Amino acid sequence: MGHPDLSVVLVTDHFRTIRRVVDALRGQTICDRIETVIVTSSAQQLDLDVEATRGLGAVRVVEFGRIAPMPPARAAGVRAATAPLIFLGETHSYAHPDFASAILAAHTGHWDVVVPGLDNANPDGALSWAGFLADYGAWHRDLPAGQVSAGPTWNVAYKREALLSLGDDLERALSAGDEVCRAFRKAGRTWYFEPRAPLDHANVSRPRPWAHERYLAGMMIAASRNTRWTRSRRLAYALASPLIALVVLSRMIRPMTGVRRRLPRGTFVALVAGVILRTAGEAVGYIRGASRRDQAHMDDYELHKLKYVRHA
Repeated sequence: MGHPDLSVVLVTDHFRTIRRVVDALRGQTICDRIETVIVTSSAQQLDLDVEATRGLGAVRVVEFGRIAPMPPARAAGVRAATAPLIFLGETHSYAHPDFASAILAAHTGHWDVVVPGLDNANPDGALSWAGFLADYGAWHRDLPAGQVSAGPTWNVAYKREALLSLGDDLERALSAGDEVCRAFRKAGRTWYFEPRAPLDHANVSRPRPWAHERYLAGMMIAASRNTRWTRSRRLAYALASPLIALVVLSRMIRPMTGVRRRLPRGTFVALVAGVILRTAGEAVGYIRGASRRDQAHMDDYELHKLKYVRHA
């Protein structure tokens, strides 16, 4: 292979954790043009199955000591990647065969970030749909293509130079919340939504872990913002959390309209409960921040999400 066209960055503890993700990458119509960058604490512990990566353009293993919390590990993967486009993947997001080719085609435009068309990988329950809609509903694959004002931090494809332009702020930008969007808006960078690049995302669907993850998601957003927000602003947002919940719910109307026929009974109730839990976690996070234990739990949900998926 010559120079890769797309680098996919994955943070994992063991190859078995990302085997299904790698299988999906091998199934790409242009798999030989994809470089897979695997960031792990130990190459020996990773136990890479070379045969399971056959057909990919290149596989690069980056040892990073501690992969949790994940933003520094993701940043290490970005810096190790060699393709002009970098997709920040997850252990529980699965690309359809035309995904990579559609991402490359979209990036021929002037966009700095291309957001794929996301869908629910485990659409068998209200909790899964509520979590998916809250996190990725604004970029559901049934919505029309076009320029958008922002995208998620991961499960998107960036121009490599755009990420590297963040310099020493890259680790912080790749944390939960809106850090990378904020930095890119300031720099005048642009996002494009491409639903013809389908990506399925698995979501927590077991009740107790689902409630805990929703709560921690809000807490992680607050913890990220705490590094740059004043105490008075954090207190104001904590007090305004009921209004924030209403704003978040109002943003769900458009994505819910597009998929309402597919939604199981109880999805709206679960969505409301999830938003309340998330804003409660955000309020607590603004007041006291997030502990190491909170971060460890969230990292486990991110790395091993399939443990918390019913019928995984």
